[in-house]
Amino acid sequence: MRERVTPLLSEAQIQVRVQELGAQLTRDYAGKELVVIGLLNGVFPFFADLVRAMDMDLDISFMQVASYGGGTESTGEVHILKDLDRSIQGFHALVVEDIVDTGLTLFKVGNLLKDREPLSLKICTLLDKPSRRKVQVPVDYVGFTIEDHFVVGYGLDFDGKLRNLPYVGVYHP
Repeated sequence: MRERVTPLLSEAQIQVRVQELGAQLTRDYAGKELVVIGLLNGVFPFFADLVRAMDMDLDISFMQVASYGGGTESTGEVHILKDLDRSIQGFHALVVEDIVDTGLTLFKVGNLLKDREPLSLKICTLLDKPSRRKVQVPVDYVGFTIEDHFVVGYGLDFDGKLRNLPYVGVYHP
């Protein structure tokens, strides 16, 4: 399968940008009670690198959501497979996602989390693909804006595979 992947963002490019985002988040959330929420599964490498790049006290939690099934297109349906295991009421919440594509996942997750009364709710994504939006969602922190390609690597997958690539590449079925 790796032979079907053309590199888009190198491991070095990703790491530089993650450090920049971590520094910005550290400044923006200085002195605030922050819960960083990772949306599994694809976010795990970015999430781990990002929270390590944040020089501050923070709490972490995870949600697992699914919208792709086994293909290269979002199904349009968003399923919560694992919910948060802690309250975010009275805390600042930062949702970390691997990629924002149609916006449907973050729209549903954002509405669910807003009902839980955090002091603030912001979104950070490694990759933003605004040309594919079906629902507008505010994305506050963006690693990279990309064109409409199906991408894999650094946590992103095709049918559960290729998540372990250390870079982001375009997958050619």
